[in-house]
Amino acid sequence: MHTPPRQDYVSISFAGQRSGSYNNSKQWRRQSCWRKWKQLSRLQRSLILFILVLLFICGIATYPTVTEHLSGLTEGEQHTESNSVLRPVVPHVLPEPLKQVRPPLPEPTSKKKLSNRRGPPFLQNRLQKKGNASDTVVEDKAADTKKEGEDNGVISWRGAVIDTDQATEGTKDEQNSEDSPVDQKGKPSKESANWPEAVRESFRHAWKGYKDFAWGHDELRPLSKSYSEWFGLGLTLIDALDTMWILGLKEEFEEAKAWVATELTFNKNVDVNLFESTIRILGGLLSTYSLTGDSLFLDKAKDIGSRLMPAFNTPSKIPYSDVNIGKGTAHPPRWTSDSTVAEVTSIQLEFRELSRLTQEPQYQAAVAEVMKQVHKLDGKLDGLVPMFINTNSGQFTHQGIYTLGARADSYYEYLLKQWIQGGKKEDQLLEDYLQAIEGVKRNLLQKSSPNGLTFVGELSHGQFSPKMDHLVCFLPGTLALGAHNGLPDDHMDLAKQLMETCYQMYVQMETGLSPEIVHFNMHEGSTRDIEVKLADRHNLLRPETVESLFYLYRFTKDQKYRDWGYEILQNFNKYTKVSSGGYTSINNVRDPDYPSPRDKMESFFLGETLKYLYLLFSDDPNLISLDQYVFNTEAHPLPIWPSTV
Repeated sequence: MHTPPRQDYVSISFAGQRSGSYNNSKQWRRQSCWRKWKQLSRLQRSLILFILVLLFICGIATYPTVTEHLSGLTEGEQHTESNSVLRPVVPHVLPEPLKQVRPPLPEPTSKKKLSNRRGPPFLQNRLQKKGNASDTVVEDKAADTKKEGEDNGVISWRGAVIDTDQATEGTKDEQNSEDSPVDQKGKPSKESANWPEAVRESFRHAWKGYKDFAWGHDELRPLSKSYSEWFGLGLTLIDALDTMWILGLKEEFEEAKAWVATELTFNKNVDVNLFESTIRILGGLLSTYSLTGDSLFLDKAKDIGSRLMPAFNTPSKIPYSDVNIGKGTAHPPRWTSDSTVAEVTSIQLEFRELSRLTQEPQYQAAVAEVMKQVHKLDGKLDGLVPMFINTNSGQFTHQGIYTLGARADSYYEYLLKQWIQGGKKEDQLLEDYLQAIEGVKRNLLQKSSPNGLTFVGELSHGQFSPKMDHLVCFLPGTLALGAHNGLPDDHMDLAKQLMETCYQMYVQMETGLSPEIVHFNMHEGSTRDIEVKLADRHNLLRPETVESLFYLYRFTKDQKYRDWGYEILQNFNKYTKVSSGGYTSINNVRDPDYPSPRDKMESFFLGETLKYLYLLFSDDPNLISLDQYVFNTEAHPLPIWPSTV
């Protein structure tokens, strides 16, 4: 007797005649999944759907970036075969040096044939995407930072449009022999003759933004098309007065002059910083008077100068940092009774000139007393001074820290410039300056590795730090000015070496713009000279490097200093120019794709940076002759006093 066949056995049919009854079919599995889905709570189902939608959106958003990156790699490989300039395969990573052997720096005094690329041969690898290997990339770039309009040369920064069409071609590694601004003999070409006009165009563009969105206020916020106030005294306008005169922008100058005549008043209940208001406002008004002869500016200068005098009413005669120009009172910062050494020793040029013009000696007497006291103080190191001084005791505080950067920089500058201003008769000032320069050489001067860039570091309680502020780049120009006025020739040699270093602080950044602070490598085996910390990558449109380029070109006539200045101007136009008017400082000079604008145009961009660039490019050596004028630390030229027998 046969056992009846089992139904499930019959259902497994190779012929497929009864496959529809198979209970593990796809249809059955779909029904099972649906039952499990229905068993989930509404919250669980909603959460799963949200995650799936989010993943889908992220995939769509990142697809263009991935494809662009892959295509960029392919193009980079193809381009490398036809171009001798090294290109990175991976963005934001510097290539290894071409050779293990350290190539020597060119001698400062040698005259070599100008290269078609920036910088000396060992630092000519201009990369569009490079970075320090030790840097950790933390920037999060949103996929929506690039909007419509990029094809027209416009980059959108979270709603603010930066127009890059007007940036001059030939920046970065596109410099070649066909569009080089100099011929084979190093003489200016026809193209360089247009560079002064390029500066005028940049000024007009910056002025347009200020006039449209910040007229009469301290500083322009170009991205938000608004303004910010510091003292409420029209800082940008006053800072730019003599720049407009020097650039020959008569219409703009007359507009600003009318505002000064009708709107500018110092009878305000407002605290101002003694140092900043002196170098920007008092210095700007005195300079404009010396250039134009218009008594309006001298009257305004006398008004503000007299209102700043309460700052000197201290037990030590070392001035307070803040003055209320309406109430006639002064005070130190709320958190300390100290003033910075740079601030109290960098107001002398202006107050001395005010005394000369008004024949009122109290201004010069007040600032001369400060220099006299600082001269005899203990706490210096080979002529180098600490950063802080107490307004009650008149003594240095926070001793043991020495720098040529912030809080001390312009002390050294004004030692030399006061000596020049007064006709080279004040030997005490000259002695302090010469001693300080020797102190720099002995304590702060070092060379980087692997390429031996000469730099000025800092000293903290006997410990050397290879940190150098961009502010220190005033020093090449100051050294050159001293050499021009008869000081030792090795000052000029050092000026040229430091000028090269300051230029490399620009050329080694992806945007071609210098960060606020750099650190130099000093260890053998380092692969790059300059490191930049994340917190130091901002650029404030500072003038110190182009200031020194101006001095070096005036005294040497070496065309390379003009070329370097023009590269910097190009990169300001490329990465900081705002299409609606104005320029903005940026947060990240290491990221050319998203330099992260700060939405602020400092007044010194018009007062200093563009002025020095114009003077650098001008072929007229008598335009603000350095034998007739001395610049204050805000680039306002003041007359060198005529000699009296």
